[in-house]
Amino acid sequence: MATFQSVDPENMYKSIYEFPDHITAAITIGESLSLNKQYPGIRNVVVAGMGGSAIGGDVVRILVKNEITIPMVVSRNYTLPHWVNNHTLVICSSYSGNTEETLAAFENARNKGAQIVGISTGGILTERMHDLELEVVAIPSGLQPRAALAISFVPMMYLLKAMGIIGDKTVNQLMNAAALIKENRNQYREESNDNPTYALAQRIYKTIPVIYGETESTAIVAVRWKGQLSENAKMLAYYNELPEMNHNEIVGWENNQELIHQLSVIWLKDQNDHPRTNIRQETTQKIIGDLSEHQEVVVVKGNSTVERYLHMIHFGDWVSYWCAILHETDPTPVKKIDQLKEILSKKS
Repeated sequence: MATFQSVDPENMYKSIYEFPDHITAAITIGESLSLNKQYPGIRNVVVAGMGGSAIGGDVVRILVKNEITIPMVVSRNYTLPHWVNNHTLVICSSYSGNTEETLAAFENARNKGAQIVGISTGGILTERMHDLELEVVAIPSGLQPRAALAISFVPMMYLLKAMGIIGDKTVNQLMNAAALIKENRNQYREESNDNPTYALAQRIYKTIPVIYGETESTAIVAVRWKGQLSENAKMLAYYNELPEMNHNEIVGWENNQELIHQLSVIWLKDQNDHPRTNIRQETTQKIIGDLSEHQEVVVVKGNSTVERYLHMIHFGDWVSYWCAILHETDPTPVKKIDQLKEILSKKS
C-alpha cells in the first residue's frame, strides 16, 4: 500500500485531525456573534442545506433536542415545508454560498415570509442576503464542506442561543468535547493496528458498510458515517435506524446471501440508548449472525452526550479516511459531484 501522504496530496488528513481545533475556532465565532435584528415569535426552525451543511443542522438538532422547546427540522430540498410562515426561523446554511437547492429554498423562504438568517463563507447566498439587509454569519473558507462540519454547526448553535431558542447548557459542553477529541486524535491519526479507526477500516474497506444507530440519537451519527465513507473513501455505504429497522429491513437479511455476505454491519451504541433498543440491537445482531462479512460495535467515551456524539463523528471521519488510504484513493476530490454540477449548470 502506498504511504498515505502520497495518496492524500490535498491533506484531508489535516482537516480531520483539526476537527477539535475547528470546534474551538467556531466557538470564538459564536461568542462574538451579535444580531442586528429582532426575531420575534419564532415557533419552529428549519435548516435549509445540503451535504455537509445539512448534516451540521442534523448535529445541532440532535445535540439540543433536550433543550429546545420548539420543532426543528432539516430540509434537504429546493422547497420548504408548506407550513413555513412568518413564525418560522429559516437558517440557510451553505458553505460555498452557491448550493442551488439552498438558494432555491432561500427564495421559497422569502415568498413564505419566513425570518431568515444565513451561514456561509460567501457566494451568491451572502450577496443576496446582503442586498436584502438580512443577517449572515460569516464562517472561514478553505475547507471541503464535509470537513467544515464544526465551522457550520457550532455557530448555528450560538445563533439559536442568541435568539433565546436555547440556553447555555449545550454550548457550554462544546469545549469539553473538543478537549476529549484532542486526547484521542493522536491515536486515531496513526497508520497502525493499535489505532481502532485504522483497524476497523482494515476490516470493512472491501465491503459495503451498513451503519445502524438509534432514532433521534446515534442515527444522525450514522448519517455522517455514511456520507464520509461515500465522499472520502468513494465507497457505497448505507444506514438505517432502530427500532424502525426491526419492522421491515431485518426481513431482507435472507435472500441473495452471496451479495449480503459482501456487507459489513456497524452498530453505533451509546449509553443513553433506550433499554429496549439495546435489547433489539443485541437480538438483531444474533439474527443476522454470520450472514454479513463482519459485525462491528462502536462505542466511544465521553462524560456527556455532546462529548460522545462529537467523538463518535470524529472516530467515523478517521475510519472513512483510512478506508480511502487502503483503497489508495485520494479522499479529497468528489469528481462525480463536480461532474453532476457541471451537467446541471448547462440545464438551468
